[in-house]
Amino acid sequence: MKFRELSIGGAFEVTPQLHGDPRGLFMEWYRFDRLAEVVGHPLRLAQGNLSVSARGVVRGVHFADVPPGQAKYVSCVRGAVLDVIVDLRVGSPTFGRWEGVQLDETERRSVYISEGLGHGFCALSDDATLSYVCSETYNPTGEHSVHPLDPDLGIEWPADSPQLSARDAAAPSLAEAIASGLLPDYQACQAFTESLRTA
Repeated sequence: MKFRELSIGGAFEVTPQLHGDPRGLFMEWYRFDRLAEVVGHPLRLAQGNLSVSARGVVRGVHFADVPPGQAKYVSCVRGAVLDVIVDLRVGSPTFGRWEGVQLDETERRSVYISEGLGHGFCALSDDATLSYVCSETYNPTGEHSVHPLDPDLGIEWPADSPQLSARDAAAPSLAEAIASGLLPDYQACQAFTESLRTA
């Protein structure tokens, strides 16, 4: 299992070692000890989700209030997606930057996304299936979105006509989210992460 820190602090690409033979395939897709070594604290597994999307569907960009936020460990178990991490932490040196990682059923990479970061993806195939575990359970009053097609974010979604949910289509722009005080504060996110390391 190899970890690569992305250009946005708190986000990592995880590449597993695949063991295949004529019978099929085996791999370790998650190791709490290896991840904890890299990020500095264990990932609390509070909820597991499965998402199935048609080609061209864009979901996100979603984030949660910090504290407690919601860290995610995301894998694609069928098909392929472009998984996108957006730095929405006001005051971060990479605020507003995004990075994409292709997750698919061939390479079987995963991404780790720490608290305070935004997350979205675009399905590159029909029935693209994401499996992800989260550090906190879903809290509807603490979950928010930024419009995924906001030109200020400039995310290069690989879809001619992205299909959005009603919620994502009505999400505020980045500028609106900043003005309303909706976005997480970078220093608060850093302090929360440090509290996990000392817990």
